[in-house]
Amino acid sequence: MRTPLIPVVFLLGLAAGCAGQPTVKPIEVLDQRTGITLGTIKEPIELMPAPDNLLVTHRRGTFVYLGPVEWNRSGDLSYGLWIHIAPGNDKPLGDIRAAGAVTLILDEGPSTLSLGEAPKNAGDAYKLVVSWGQSAYFGVTVDMLRRMAASSKLGLDVRAVDGSLIRFSPTLDTRATLQGYLQARGITGD
Repeated sequence: MRTPLIPVVFLLGLAAGCAGQPTVKPIEVLDQRTGITLGTIKEPIELMPAPDNLLVTHRRGTFVYLGPVEWNRSGDLSYGLWIHIAPGNDKPLGDIRAAGAVTLILDEGPSTLSLGEAPKNAGDAYKLVVSWGQSAYFGVTVDMLRRMAASSKLGLDVRAVDGSLIRFSPTLDTRATLQGYLQARGITGD
């Protein structure tokens, strides 16, 4: 009678150990051409138009994807935020590379993102969701990544072609994913 109980207890212990793990695990990849190590999350964070911006059905709307990236050039670290727009049939968005086109929304308020660059000849940090979308890297600091991970609210305002702003919100809570990323990169304390 006691023998069948041992595997059940063992499985419950395994399940409990996995329960606190973030669903999107950070990864590290060495770019063979440049020798730069890229630290990312496995899958970018998906954002959809905020409820007040839904103009068409959920399946036809524009989605935004974002993901933090760390470039390590032999100990010289730099950080960026990869943003990819997968356009739908709703209101067309403007060029995300234009000055002031993308604003990050956190608990403490808005922060306009500035266009950044990946290291020359470095591979892409994330795979494009759609080939016809827009992608760009924006410069972020360690402090900004920490604020993003601590914020209960995370959103992006993206300028549309007509000059209006469209707010995008994550489909899931992003704190565990971003905190896991910071932990994996060793940039949590201070």
